[in-house]
Amino acid sequence: MRWALGVEYDGSAYAGWQQQPGARSVQSVLDRALSAVADGPVHAVCAGRTDRGVHATGQVVHFDSAALRRPRAWVLGANSALPPDANILWACEVPDSFHARFSAIARSYRYVILNRPVRSGLLRDRSHWVHRPLDETRMRAAAAALEGEHDFSAFRAASCQAGHAVREIRRVGVTRQGSLVLVDITANAFLQRMVRNIAGALVRVGTGEEAPQWIAALLEGRDRRLAGPTAPAAGLYLREVRYPAAYGLPAAGTQPACPPPAGA
Repeated sequence: MRWALGVEYDGSAYAGWQQQPGARSVQSVLDRALSAVADGPVHAVCAGRTDRGVHATGQVVHFDSAALRRPRAWVLGANSALPPDANILWACEVPDSFHARFSAIARSYRYVILNRPVRSGLLRDRSHWVHRPLDETRMRAAAAALEGEHDFSAFRAASCQAGHAVREIRRVGVTRQGSLVLVDITANAFLQRMVRNIAGALVRVGTGEEAPQWIAALLEGRDRRLAGPTAPAAGLYLREVRYPAAYGLPAAGTQPACPPPAGA
């Protein structure tokens, strides 16, 4: 029986999603909690492997288990065994054809920038503090060049193992809410550190160090060395993963009314 879960976590104290020897990972604590509920080994597969310090409010995972449990039992049981900085939002039984990563049709990330003269003790691990004034209008104009299908070689990590750098950004927005500047990006898929590299470049435009046209020039040049520094992990959130409607999964931030598994 295959299950899909919605998961959120504060990535500050994790070495990332992926299980690693001698390191605390989101996958390791989730597998341990689910295995306790299943009374047997469980291995969770995620939609997006977040890096060290990256957060998620809409991560999706799937796992297989022969244990007959109701959705409520998976959610409440696993949450009781998880640490306070990670929890399950919902659980749904899905067909065997579902795969958290390969069935996804879009992913959405948000990058949070705290833009004020003084730092924040509360948001230090949940945002990127930029003390210089940012012009979000310039950033928004620059970001428009990113929409559509492009080769994003200028915004991929040197260690990225993807076979090619062509991705389709379906929406990118830059908005301000008081002292917060929010960069929201939805794409069919992302390269390693792509959003953080884009955010780092947009900050340079927002401070006036670069013209808005610089982003289009970076895309055209495809040279990562010219694109500026990678923005810190603390500001990045995986917000939503979207799937074909036939799977019946909930939108981010909602609780589904899933039927119990057969025989439960």
